Amino acid sequence: MTPYGSFYFFAIVAILLLPTIVAGLKGKMLRKYNAVATLIILAIIFSDKPKQAIALAAFVIWQYILIRGYLTLRKRDNKTSTFYIAITLSILPLILAKIAPFIPDLKLVFFLGISFVTFRATQMVFEIRDGLIKEVSFFKFWEFVLFFPAISSGPIDRYRRFQKDIEKPPSADEYKMMLHTGLNRIFQGFLYKFIIAYLISKYLLDIPFIKQDTFASVLTYMYAYSFYLFFDFAGYSAFVIGVSYLMGIKTPENFNKPFLSRNIKDFWNRWHMSLSFWFRDFIYMRFVFFATKKKIIKNRYTISYIGAFLNFFIMGIWHITGQHIYQYIVYGLYHAALFILFDIFERQNKKHKFWPNNKLTHVLAIVITFHFVCFGFLIFSGHLNNLNRFFG
Repeated sequence: MTPYGSFYFFAIVAILLLPTIVAGLKGKMLRKYNAVATLIILAIIFSDKPKQAIALAAFVIWQYILIRGYLTLRKRDNKTSTFYIAITLSILPLILAKIAPFIPDLKLVFFLGISFVTFRATQMVFEIRDGLIKEVSFFKFWEFVLFFPAISSGPIDRYRRFQKDIEKPPSADEYKMMLHTGLNRIFQGFLYKFIIAYLISKYLLDIPFIKQDTFASVLTYMYAYSFYLFFDFAGYSAFVIGVSYLMGIKTPENFNKPFLSRNIKDFWNRWHMSLSFWFRDFIYMRFVFFATKKKIIKNRYTISYIGAFLNFFIMGIWHITGQHIYQYIVYGLYHAALFILFDIFERQNKKHKFWPNNKLTHVLAIVITFHFVCFGFLIFSGHLNNLNRFFG
């Protein structure tokens, strides 16, 4: 069963979470019951995917053994080489899953949601390295990694933030507000995903005109797909956040009016925020810190630009599914170029003031950014794989 893919799924969740809601209204959190409910829902999700269920179980055991082992080794000797080995082993299942389409035998490691549970587990290795996580029990680990509302596509939570919610449950009054917010977000998800995204798909993306190789059809597809992608994914995220709130967990937001972004940096602070912040914190910032500390390159702007390139290039590779490769790599490189070019523009503007800061330029910046972002989504969609579309 696909999470949030049918009303049947919502009915199951509603029934299983009734005791959780009743307890929340009394200012209590039923952690053990929620753990059982999670196992039941995961069993339903993977009921038609037994091999994936086994892969998921093996993944959890693998990651927990790795984290416990790294915790023990770090207490004895905090070697950088040990950290690199731990990180490599943590992301290894995801790497194998990404190359599985080319090596069929590796499909055994794949399961629904492998990317996002890997990000959660790998993030813990980083924070153990930083001394922010001192101890992890198996129950706390799988409670976080297998948190069912966000199992398939995020948002990506952080272990310490999640534990704060777990260890300090909301009071009865606080939970009433969370329940209200959670239900509103669930209905927002229905509006976004099952109504707006559905209508865009049916009446714009699936019409014969879109299949024509003309500039107008490609342009129409570009804007329609951009809005479809937002409402579909934002609707899914609203479901996740809504159900999380019902369980007393404030799962972080994933979208913040991204099409009102003033520039490409602002866009990545608004679009798929949990993912972009994860890449920023654990790839871009780590590289910049490492390169600066080791004095690999003297120019700090060059370091930042190489970091941006790595950040978006890896993000593009991460999006790869099946045989679809080039469009995602080009998408990542496209955003890396936008990020770097905007930074150069921003620095030059501070010196020469050729782009004033007023209401008109603010609106113009939003319009320009919107079009650049939509073209990026056109690349992402794969609709341009046949380049002749541009010259139809």
